Amino acid sequence: MKLHVFNPEHDIALASNLANFTAPHAGRQLRTDLGYLPALWADEDDIVLVDHVESAENAFRKVSHRLRQAGCCDLPTVEGRFVNSKKVAGYESVDAVLPWGWNLALRATLKRFGVHESRLPSEQQIAQIRELSHRRTAARLLPLLQMEETLGESFECTTAAEVETLLARYGQVVMKAPWSSSGRGLRFLSSERTPFQMQAGWFRNLVTQQGSVMVEPYYNKVKDFAMEFCADDAGIHYLGLSLFHTVNGAYVGNILATECAKQEMISRYVSKSLLDSIKKKITNNLDLGSYQGPFGIDMMIVGEKVHPCVEINLRKTMGHVALAISPADDDVKRVMRIDYDGTNYKLKINKLQ
Repeated sequence: MKLHVFNPEHDIALASNLANFTAPHAGRQLRTDLGYLPALWADEDDIVLVDHVESAENAFRKVSHRLRQAGCCDLPTVEGRFVNSKKVAGYESVDAVLPWGWNLALRATLKRFGVHESRLPSEQQIAQIRELSHRRTAARLLPLLQMEETLGESFECTTAAEVETLLARYGQVVMKAPWSSSGRGLRFLSSERTPFQMQAGWFRNLVTQQGSVMVEPYYNKVKDFAMEFCADDAGIHYLGLSLFHTVNGAYVGNILATECAKQEMISRYVSKSLLDSIKKKITNNLDLGSYQGPFGIDMMIVGEKVHPCVEINLRKTMGHVALAISPADDDVKRVMRIDYDGTNYKLKINKLQ
């Protein structure tokens, strides 16, 4: 039996590196409203930790019904699959804990709930995960993925002079926090409109807090996409494409379709042979040390080329969620969205327009 946990505040918790971490309100609300998500991919005898069991069961039933109607998948029943913090310690048969992502705060929380420490990674293991989650991991992989049809550069900077040199070279750059959540921790610089001095305070604070800042040329992106993977004792395994939408860097939604259908959709921008080459280079060259679990690599299309490693998310992603509920029929195509109505977050399944 496995215990699944949806902790969407993971990236912020990882950046804080605190065991006693309180997630922002939006993160807590997202966890409460969508805590049932792991039931979409969990095995039938697994359990899912949620804030409110009855709410999770009701939400899961509604999503299951929509997925059946959409022709995506048929999910098992929910009774007995969700547990709260008061009940989780009673499941002594739990032999593995599978969260959205591992950080010190989640480890401390689960330990407090009564999950046996032998089922949790050590603080040293979490430190290794945090180090691998630093954006420099993506920067180190990027040169190993370069081909004629790819582009992308990334630099780790600790001084203002380094940033200003790169800004003079490229004209436009993006400064990125080494650890940050989606859509956050970014600052855009332009030689003509937004010189470094406008963000000098942000840069200094970040170097003090996180040790450095990653700086990359700004690219006029045509389309976002990602590849989803998992790592285990046997190595790195490709799981599938993730075609997603963002607004100002924040996640909006994913395409639900077969791998064949997604390749067809993206073929107007990039060839299947190039995608296969990138995938092969990742599985052969990416060194994640002892890390085992899911991860995703965000990419983007720039003109007629591909940036093959914008960032590495060393955790589950919404792309993994989409893969878990994608249809088996090439003709069925849907969009999975996370909507916020001002009070609650909801998972929506809509027709692809």
